[in-house]
Amino acid sequence: MLDNYLIIHKSILPEYYEKVVQARHLLEDGKIKDVSQAVRQVGISRSTYYKYKDYILEPTDITGGRKAVLSMMLTHEQGVLSALLVRVSEARGSVLTITQSLPIRGKASVTVSLDISDMTENISDLIAGLGTLPGVEQVRLLAVE
Repeated sequence: MLDNYLIIHKSILPEYYEKVVQARHLLEDGKIKDVSQAVRQVGISRSTYYKYKDYILEPTDITGGRKAVLSMMLTHEQGVLSALLVRVSEARGSVLTITQSLPIRGKASVTVSLDISDMTENISDLIAGLGTLPGVEQVRLLAVE
C-alpha cells in the first residue's frame, strides 16, 4: 500500500518540510484562510509550500486504516464519474463523500472519501487502476486513516 513512501526521522530532513506540514495544518484547521498568510507565518515561500504540500504526510495520515481521501481531475464527459464509482465498487470500496467542482475548460476537480475496510485490493492498486480510466487524471492520495 505504501510502496512509494519512506518513514524518515525529521531530524535529518530540511526544516522547511516540517514547515510545509505546519502551514497545511493552519489552513486545514481554519486558523488561517490564505496560503500566503500561512507560509508567511511559518517562514517558507509559497513555491516551497506548493512544491511539497501533496508529498509530505505525517505518519497518522498514511498508516493503514479504514478511510482514504483521494483527489483527482476528471474530464467533463458523460460517464467518467460513473466509471470511477464502478471501479471503486469493484474493489469493494464504499464511497462516503464526493465533492466535485464546476467544470472549467472541460475538467472538474473531484475529491472522494472512501471506506476501505472491506477492499479486496490495496489502496495503491486502486489509485493505479483509477488513473487508467478514460477521463481520469492526476489521482492523488490525500490521506489514509
